[in-house]
Amino acid sequence: MKLRFAMGLALFLVVPGSALWAQETYTFKEGDRYGSGKWYMGREIAHVMGFAGVDWLERPEREREENTAMLLMNMGIQPDDTIADIGAGSGYHVFKMAPKAHQGLVYAVDIQDEMLETMRRSRQRKRISNVKVVKGGEQTVNLPENSVDKILMVDVYHEFSYPVEMIASIKNALRSDGKLYLIEYRKENPRVPIKEVHKMSEAQAVKEMEAAGFRLERNINNLPWQHCMVFVLAK
Repeated sequence: MKLRFAMGLALFLVVPGSALWAQETYTFKEGDRYGSGKWYMGREIAHVMGFAGVDWLERPEREREENTAMLLMNMGIQPDDTIADIGAGSGYHVFKMAPKAHQGLVYAVDIQDEMLETMRRSRQRKRISNVKVVKGGEQTVNLPENSVDKILMVDVYHEFSYPVEMIASIKNALRSDGKLYLIEYRKENPRVPIKEVHKMSEAQAVKEMEAAGFRLERNINNLPWQHCMVFVLAK
């Protein structure tokens, strides 16, 4: 908790998590041509990939490039799990997880109306009943408190305009024994064919997640291009 001087001699407190604290947390400067110019803990936040990129999300070679089947194995999905895919996009992972959690529920959270409508159409076409489409915001995932066993974020966290607020919202939704699966392209590997601002290193991810009250349980190193970092709530 910081102490600040207001006008005159009055003192007031700047509380972590408050709007003023968040305002001080972010900085703005020129950076990568594909970045937003907004920085958090030494990392430039990337621009959000818009709906125009939906074909890339659904590209036929994605399974080979990312081994999504292995990712789902890493998650150890149980039939009665409640899972949230944050930044679900077109629902690529959502509709692979839903049959595995057939007695549970999958929240498909995204901020873009076009992505949400795409998932609703897919849900109807596939006749899947355990997927709930949720519109998130820039600062909230809009999920019930203490409601989720597993949270998946695939190549999306680095695009959050307000990572402090978003992770606080995610933490609120996650059950005490829940797990957060943070999937990000490896910044440590220059051969991963992704723009640098859309990559994250393990060290950077750990720094940001620890600041939010999480600890790294393990980084499962079995995906071709991506980290599969498993975070749990710090005790």
